[in-house]
Amino acid sequence: MTYVLTFLPWIVYAVLPSAHWQWAALAGLVVAVGVIVRQRAAGYRPDALIIECGSAVFFAALAALAFADPDSSLHPYSGALSSGVLALIAGVSLAIRRPFTLGIAKQSTPPQIWDHPVFVRTNTVVTALWTLAFAVTAAVLAVLAHAGQGHSTAATLVQIAGFVAPMLFTKRYVAAVQARSVPQ
Repeated sequence: MTYVLTFLPWIVYAVLPSAHWQWAALAGLVVAVGVIVRQRAAGYRPDALIIECGSAVFFAALAALAFADPDSSLHPYSGALSSGVLALIAGVSLAIRRPFTLGIAKQSTPPQIWDHPVFVRTNTVVTALWTLAFAVTAAVLAVLAHAGQGHSTAATLVQIAGFVAPMLFTKRYVAAVQARSVPQ
């Protein structure tokens, strides 16, 4: 459920009609802020809200752009731009050695293993895969947008795959690491 909440602003933005992208961006912003408030009230630490905070900043900027210029030439590329921003956020979290999944994983893991090398390594691998998935999604969406298909069914399917594939990998990879870590 955590990943669904984390990416809920992006899901909302993706499913709202692209013809009204300014309202979709505003909805993404409202949802991002709502998720941050909800998660903070539930006791989530700021390091567990890296994507959420980045989402709020992105959607604030996108909403401002979209309302200022609804016919902006960036509109067809907004899907690619959003995935690119997610790749950037995830990549920066890796570069500063604070993988965004680490804070999320800490919410359901006892504090005594937070600094364990396997725990940190697992989250580094998972975040790296998310970063790669976002970057590939951004590239494919940019190609589709350049071909005039930025808001097509194909683009929607690419966006869905860009979230579902790393979610499935995360679940399976973490389960495999946990299975190997259990003493026999």
